[in-house]
Amino acid sequence: MTPMNRRILLASRPQGAVAPDNFKIEQVPLAPLAEGQFRVRNHYLSVDPYMRGRMNDVKSYAEPLALGDVMTGGTVGEVVESKHGGFAVGDKVTGVFGWQDYGTSDGAGVRKIDDTLVPATAYLGVAGMPGVTAWYGLNKIIAPRAGQTVVVSAASGAVGSVVGQLAKLAGCRAVGIAGGAEKCRYVVEALGFDACVDYKAGNLYRDLKAATPNGVDGYFENVGGEVFDATLARMNPFGRIALCGMIAGYDGQPVPLKQPSIILTMRLLVQGFIVTEHLALWPEALGTLVALVAQKKLRYRESIVEGLERAPEALMGLLQGKNFGKQIVKIA
Repeated sequence: MTPMNRRILLASRPQGAVAPDNFKIEQVPLAPLAEGQFRVRNHYLSVDPYMRGRMNDVKSYAEPLALGDVMTGGTVGEVVESKHGGFAVGDKVTGVFGWQDYGTSDGAGVRKIDDTLVPATAYLGVAGMPGVTAWYGLNKIIAPRAGQTVVVSAASGAVGSVVGQLAKLAGCRAVGIAGGAEKCRYVVEALGFDACVDYKAGNLYRDLKAATPNGVDGYFENVGGEVFDATLARMNPFGRIALCGMIAGYDGQPVPLKQPSIILTMRLLVQGFIVTEHLALWPEALGTLVALVAQKKLRYRESIVEGLERAPEALMGLLQGKNFGKQIVKIA
């Protein structure tokens, strides 16, 4: 009997917020492997904000998904069949196999992982793309120095949580911005940030000012909108801003800056970046991150939902800020 592969496709483009009818689930037979290929049974799927942008038919850093394409996404899993000399049955791997039970590859972009060092799911978060994103933006753009103040938005999320902890390890004052008292408690008490501002409390600028008495030297931006405006107003001269995401505008909402002149008057460096354009640095970053996790010097939290069919729900919740830590779907 031919094995079947469940997969979730992009059925329609969102008009505003992502909705369940933007997706379609189907089952298709698996094709036989060609020489030089191997097949992976995906165990876990990463759910990330960038997926929202790939659903739109607009010019961006990557081609949009076509209607009918399998939704994109990083996975970890196990090789279950192989005609490739470099990958054997039983190897644990991570790659971009998307929202489906199985992935087929010739090895390009696939890495073997050691889940005896850190749990497999960590390779989708703290020791994977989100962790490398945090490492790159902090070290290569913000370039923090001991004693400086680093602020990060979405501080309880997969990227923001790593930024703040790495900033603390660099000797900085780390201040997070997160949504809700529970998330802020976690950021301070579990992750070790010096302070966390609850943007939902209604006093964003005042609370941020109190948390950054010496201003802000480095800012890691994941959100945009009001959060970006409030932090801009606290930036010190020659501050550095790593622009990673603008999730406040991903559903088409306008996110204009209220005081863009601050960028000029404070002589700020504002640098957007896409971490997959810096693959040469990934081995260094991943080596550092895996070691820190293994040594329990880097903490993380995961939100895991079970079942491939719940991936759309997980993405919609992520875009609404319902996740706590790294959002993952358990497939197998």
